[in-house]
Amino acid sequence: MDKVCIEFENGKKINLELYKEHAPLSVENFLKLVKDGFYDGLCFHRIIEGFMIQGGGFKWENGLVHKETTNTIKGEFSANGVTNNLRHEPGVISMARTMFPNSASSQFFICVETLPHLDGQYAAFGKTCDKESLDVAIELSKVKTTFVGGYDDVPCDPVVIKKAYVVE
Repeated sequence: MDKVCIEFENGKKINLELYKEHAPLSVENFLKLVKDGFYDGLCFHRIIEGFMIQGGGFKWENGLVHKETTNTIKGEFSANGVTNNLRHEPGVISMARTMFPNSASSQFFICVETLPHLDGQYAAFGKTCDKESLDVAIELSKVKTTFVGGYDDVPCDPVVIKKAYVVE
């Protein structure tokens, strides 16, 4: 099983285990981006307490700056014809997307509550591997947020990924 660590500038970490058996394309895509250093320096740009924390698409430079990615992948969820029985429960990581089923690219979110309305609609592909990691995600979900440059739910103090890396 593949494992990834997301380390934040404040030193806190979220350790994840990835489940190829549920979403092989999502895992392959995420691992490639991690190995390429794509997530290093990006921020969690959308945080909603009692729901999820989302990152993987923006860096913080006196505001949110979108980081381009060109590759999109097939959405691995039942509403898109793919069997994926991983439930959106606390600690589950899933691919973010637009309203188009096959639009996921680099953005992801980590659930901090049980979110059954997302089951079958988004490609869940892993989970936090320890209580400390889930606690970090829940703690992050409680940061104060604001409206920035057309985006709601942006942390007032940037939550920046120092480095994401594969754990051997």
